[in-house]
Amino acid sequence: MIDLAIAYRVYPGISKAPALHAADKLALSKFCLQSFRQSLGGLKFKVWAILDGCPRQYIDLFRSIFTEDQLEIVETDGIGNLKTFSMQIDLLTQQMEADLVYFAEDDYFYRPDALVEMVEFARENAAAAFVTPYDHPDSYFTSSRYERHRVMASGKRHWREASSTCLTFLTRRTTLLATERIMRSYCKGNMDCSLWLALTQKAALVDPRVHAADEVRLKIWVKTFLWGWREIFFSRTQSLWSPMPTLATHMETPGLSPLVPWMDEFTCAEKKLLCQETMPSSGLLEEEDSSSLHPSLQTAIRGSGPLLRKPASQ
Repeated sequence: MIDLAIAYRVYPGISKAPALHAADKLALSKFCLQSFRQSLGGLKFKVWAILDGCPRQYIDLFRSIFTEDQLEIVETDGIGNLKTFSMQIDLLTQQMEADLVYFAEDDYFYRPDALVEMVEFARENAAAAFVTPYDHPDSYFTSSRYERHRVMASGKRHWREASSTCLTFLTRRTTLLATERIMRSYCKGNMDCSLWLALTQKAALVDPRVHAADEVRLKIWVKTFLWGWREIFFSRTQSLWSPMPTLATHMETPGLSPLVPWMDEFTCAEKKLLCQETMPSSGLLEEEDSSSLHPSLQTAIRGSGPLLRKPASQ
């Protein structure tokens, strides 16, 4: 048995506006995948990499980061977001190597040991049906003051019960099987937000102060009942938990998790990556090597002081 089974899907195109490598999806994928590997720490895991219409470089990228026994490449011919999400469900429900399973997308940046903390939280809190690494900005900027969420301290941080998240999350294989119908509704036209509301909300769905606050919320509310009426009326409420502070962020510029100086973190991560690639033995980065970093990070570095230099020769 392993600690975690992971279905990680990648699309070679760029959508929306990433905060980093906005014109180079391979560079963005590499940056995010390197952070994802560090987030796994010492966990025992297996990754199914769903490469949807990706060129050969993406296969080489995954094989450079994961060992042969940790990785299985699944190539698809540009089948799109909805079908690759359905494939994630197929892979994670059919595998028998791990109880905990993880849905991963290619445009998330992870903090070190993020997945380690998530696995520990899930194991220590059996009632936690779903765990997201992402403290979503919607929880701060668009949540109604009438919404109520429990908060608990666990491990190194606080965790807040959330109403919804995106499609990057951890759960148990048994929970995924129990919620498979509503999960697959996303592949047929449902929204991710209304999918989650059908699982996490019950009495709160009839509070007009929350769900009739604006046109967007009302649209989500209608889809929640259209697609999730069975879960709402005939299934138990499922809890979804998010970390505070966040363990990861979506790389879309407006979607960066709040309360974190992300450009500083991106700078640090790129410097470490450059060190590993250029000077694996010393682990130090010369000042002139900063030219290899992303331009926006070079600007951040110039404002934060000099880089580490090699020690003077004796």
